[in-house]
Amino acid sequence: QVHLAESGGGSVQAGGSLRLSCAVSGYTSAIVSMSWFRQAPGKEREGVAGIRIGSTYYADSVKGRFTISQDIAKNTYLQMNSLKLEDTAMYYCAAGRWTTPATVLAASGYNYWGQGTQVTVSS
Repeated sequence: QVHLAESGGGSVQAGGSLRLSCAVSGYTSAIVSMSWFRQAPGKEREGVAGIRIGSTYYADSVKGRFTISQDIAKNTYLQMNSLKLEDTAMYYCAAGRWTTPATVLAASGYNYWGQGTQVTVSS
């Protein structure tokens, strides 16, 4: 089993920054990739950033603004800069055992999910 716990969400004005953290515990050696997803009300969950065996992947909507990183214990972070109103969502971290480069940002590839942390961007 793998357990994930997000933190770092909050409210920020447009143009501001937040750093999300995902604490990982359990059978971490089986994890191939870690990603951040978000879901806004009435919208599907979307992958925004992932890291898989040292390579990083980003959704076009966040490229150049968000940075995913990971420490040796596989705790995973998301630095979010230049936040926009449309970044408002619940953010989830996820751990996957069987993802491929083509599926790093696909929710269907993930076995384990955190409870989420809310990010609200206001004008």
